[in-house]
Amino acid sequence: MYAVIETGGKQYQVKEGDILFIEKLDVEAEAKVNFDKVLAVGKDDATTVGAPYVDGASVAATVLKNGKAKKITVFTYKPKKGEKKKQGHRQPYTQVRIDAINA
Repeated sequence: MYAVIETGGKQYQVKEGDILFIEKLDVEAEAKVNFDKVLAVGKDDATTVGAPYVDGASVAATVLKNGKAKKITVFTYKPKKGEKKKQGHRQPYTQVRIDAINA
């Protein structure tokens, strides 16, 4: 069984036991999270697609940790003007484990 959920403006296909890195949620580690925005649920023989969400479906997950991704370098410049700017960015994330898909 699998489900397609929406969180943080992105969509993820998940199965029970999957570990995901998603956009940062405002919860502590070891907390339980419930995703209600389920776009589709697939079983062995049939797939249910919502319009836009599947009624009564949810995905239960456990937060493993919150952190920041590796640093990326953002460099912008304007040629022939002597203008350049170098910045770094670390995207925050939340690591979750999918516990159950309730359809």
